[in-house]
Amino acid sequence: MDLVSGYPFWLIKDGLMFNYPALENSINTDVLIIGGGISGALTAYHMVNAGIDCVVADSRSIGLGSTCASTSLLQYEIDTPLSELTNKIGYKEAVTAYKLCEEAIIKMQEIDAKINCGQFEFKKSMYCAAFKKDIPFLKREFEIRKDNGLKVNYLNEDILSEQYGINAPAAILSDTAAQTNAYKFTHALHQFSIKKGLRVFDRTRIIKIQHEQNVVMLTTDKGHTIKAKKLVYANGYEVVNYIDKKIVSLNSTYAIISEQFTSDVDFWKDEVLIWDTADPYLYARTTKDKRIIVGGRDDPFKNAHTHNERIETKTKQLKKDFEKLIPGIDYKPEFSWAGVFGSTKDGLPFIGSYAKKPNSYFALGFGGNGIVFSQIAAEIITELVLKGSNRYSTLFSFERL
Repeated sequence: MDLVSGYPFWLIKDGLMFNYPALENSINTDVLIIGGGISGALTAYHMVNAGIDCVVADSRSIGLGSTCASTSLLQYEIDTPLSELTNKIGYKEAVTAYKLCEEAIIKMQEIDAKINCGQFEFKKSMYCAAFKKDIPFLKREFEIRKDNGLKVNYLNEDILSEQYGINAPAAILSDTAAQTNAYKFTHALHQFSIKKGLRVFDRTRIIKIQHEQNVVMLTTDKGHTIKAKKLVYANGYEVVNYIDKKIVSLNSTYAIISEQFTSDVDFWKDEVLIWDTADPYLYARTTKDKRIIVGGRDDPFKNAHTHNERIETKTKQLKKDFEKLIPGIDYKPEFSWAGVFGSTKDGLPFIGSYAKKPNSYFALGFGGNGIVFSQIAAEIITELVLKGSNRYSTLFSFERL
């Protein structure tokens, strides 16, 4: 599946950062991870730090799937608001999901520091009402977050305009959020883990997978075999080829990034992450080198050719959307791209085992904060490999829907 079209900024900025070999012989391992993007990299990091013999195999060059197209906002807020998620999965479970996401952001800062990546920046997150009719919902959402210990403030239209220069009827300001560069973070994770024994192979396409009683046997397109005690599927949206029920709806999502502003230009207050209540929602963030990323305008995914054709139109629309939200900034798009975005019925990822694929686990961080879900998945799956159980695994299991 072609996951990316256009010119993803991180790939242009950082290029092909490291060389990884293709698999040229048959090997054995305790755990094989299919997919070397951010999900696979985080999973491998936790595995090797737990002393587990681990191999990563990716059919592409590392990071050239959804990872390089990620706009890398890190939020505890998932696509289903907390006030609505309680009705879908239960009050306690919904709060737990949100708290796990909040904890994951803090843990990723610790990981970034440990691997000396330098791409993590704590930010606040602003959830804006797209329309006046959304204000009652926003107030309910604010109250349930506040009642459950999430650090939030409610801002009215005047405060948004006077203090932030944002044109919105109301907003929730959340203290815990962050931004990163998922592409660079992925490579930094792999380089750190390789020093601890991880083996990473790219341009290694798996064409056959046999799930046996005590082992998984995999064959590459070059005829080499990989024998693994456990297999982790961390290949994102391509996993639809391995699951025989519909678990995700695929959409095309679009992003643009501005030309670089001069160092003396001020953006909005604290350069908070911004997103709104529209469906699909608009979002914006800044970068360290004085650019602004804007994303949204999702539509149903058909094929890479279709979403590639729409990039020019979506660029104009996103520019207009941003200028309406934050008037006064002379936004000039420099690069634009499209990627595949997946959504689930409850907004949660799928993590853990799947009955029809013995000796395997899935790390599927679907949703708008897939990187945060990937961190949660990495911890859960590592504990499942080591101990056979995890207290949060049922929350994200395939059986929940």
